[in-house]
Amino acid sequence: MRAALSAPAVASRGAHIVRYEQFLPRPRAEVFAFFAAAENLERITPPELQFRILTRLPVGMSAGKLIEYRLGLFGVPFTWRTRINEWQPPHMFVDEQLNGPYREWVHTHTFTAVPGGTIVRDEVRYRLPLFPAGEVAWPVVRLQIERIFRYRRRCLEELLGTTAETPKR
Repeated sequence: MRAALSAPAVASRGAHIVRYEQFLPRPRAEVFAFFAAAENLERITPPELQFRILTRLPVGMSAGKLIEYRLGLFGVPFTWRTRINEWQPPHMFVDEQLNGPYREWVHTHTFTAVPGGTIVRDEVRYRLPLFPAGEVAWPVVRLQIERIFRYRRRCLEELLGTTAETPKR
């Protein structure tokens, strides 16, 4: 199993972009359905974040859907509210933070069918609060985001299977 974590890029005015890629040996419809079930987010989030969905389950995902979470970061509890901006099953969806710790957080999830399974790609564009002073926290935030996605990768391997290598396209 190979999962790629790209080097974070810094765009103008404090925008940061990270990209992740992971092959899962399951059909795209099954992988998309796993991600579409909001309660699975709790299963793939590190336990120390104390992540909990506040929105009544099950969440009927669709464009415009609002979802509220409770979590803690570095011991500080907060509420995170997102909106599903785009919903195109089983190909992609985009969620955007409306209220939370970031000035901006837009997470694009894409699902590509390949021989033997599905490639899941994530692109997260985020901005820290209080630009430019808030950029002093960027190294710590970057490491935390990378750690969250490494944890998620391991959980997905356990829950949806593993393989030796991402297929060549």
